[in-house]
Amino acid sequence: MKKPIANGTKRTIDGVKRVHYDGYWIKAYEAPVDSLRAKRRLIEALTRRLFNHVEHGINIPGKRLNEARLAFEEETDPERRRVKGAMLAGALFNRATDIFTKLVDLQEQGVDVQQDSALMRECGQCLQESLNLGKLVKHISGDEGIDELWGEPFRAFSIPIESFYESRYIKIAQTLRDIDRIAAVMIATFSNNPLFPGIEHHVKKVAESAKIKCETLRTDPKIFDIWTDFAVASERLGALVPQLTAAPTPEVIQLATDGSQLIHQGKQLISYVTRARVTMPKSTREYIERCERYAERCAERIGTPSSA
Repeated sequence: MKKPIANGTKRTIDGVKRVHYDGYWIKAYEAPVDSLRAKRRLIEALTRRLFNHVEHGINIPGKRLNEARLAFEEETDPERRRVKGAMLAGALFNRATDIFTKLVDLQEQGVDVQQDSALMRECGQCLQESLNLGKLVKHISGDEGIDELWGEPFRAFSIPIESFYESRYIKIAQTLRDIDRIAAVMIATFSNNPLFPGIEHHVKKVAESAKIKCETLRTDPKIFDIWTDFAVASERLGALVPQLTAAPTPEVIQLATDGSQLIHQGKQLISYVTRARVTMPKSTREYIERCERYAERCAERIGTPSSA
C-alpha cells in the first residue's frame, strides 16, 4: 500500500513550491520574518478582507467603540440586537487594529514595546471579544456567518507568523475540497439534463480556475491572469441559457427556470468560498440538498438520471 503523504510535506512541482495538506498540493509562500511590523501588515490585510466579505454597515471606526457598545447593551429587540452586536464586533476589530498600528509606530521610533504591555493586552482583548461577537455577523450573501474570518486576526496576533501561514494552508485545503464538492454536485445534477447541454465543461473550468485563485495571494505577479481566468469562466457559466423545444410545456419551462437559478447559485457559492478562502458549510450543505431535490424532479418529469 502506498504510504500517504504527510500534511506539511513540501515539494517543487513544475517549478512551483507547494505544500501538501489533506490531499491537495497548495502553492506555498515564504512567511515574512516575525515582527510587530509584519504582524501589523498581516492584521491590516485580514481586516480589509473581513469587511469585504461580511454584511454592510458593520465597519464601525474603533474610536466609536463606546457608542457601539452602549447601543448594543441598551437594545432589547433580538433582531436589532444581532445587528448592533455585529456593529460592536466591527468597532472592536477596528480598535484592535488601531492599537496595533500605533504600537508599531512607537516601536519604529525606538520605543520598546513589550508583549505583555497594557496596550498589547487590550489589543488581544478587543480581538477576542470581536471573535465572540463575530458569530452574530452574516456573510454578505446573508446565508450564514463565516466565523473563521473573525478568528484569523486573533490567531495572527497570538501565534508566530509562520504558524499562522501553516494554519491558512489547512483552511485553503478545506476550501478546495468544498469547491470540488460543489462542482461535482452541479455536474451530477445537470450534465445529463437536455435543458443544459455542455454545462460540464463550463463547471469544470470554473472549479479549476477557482482553486488556482484560492491558493494564490493577491500580491502574486500572476494574479492578473489567474483572476481573469476565473472571472471569464464564471461569466461563461452564467451566460448559459436552457435549450427549450419549440413548444415546451409549462412544467418544462419551470424546470428550466429553476435549473438556471440553481446554476447561478452554484456559481455564486463557488465565488464566495474562493474569495473568502474559507468554507461555508451551511450554504454548501443546503445547496447540495437543493440540487438533489431538483435532480429528483427532473428524473420524474423529463426522465434524466437522478444525481443520487
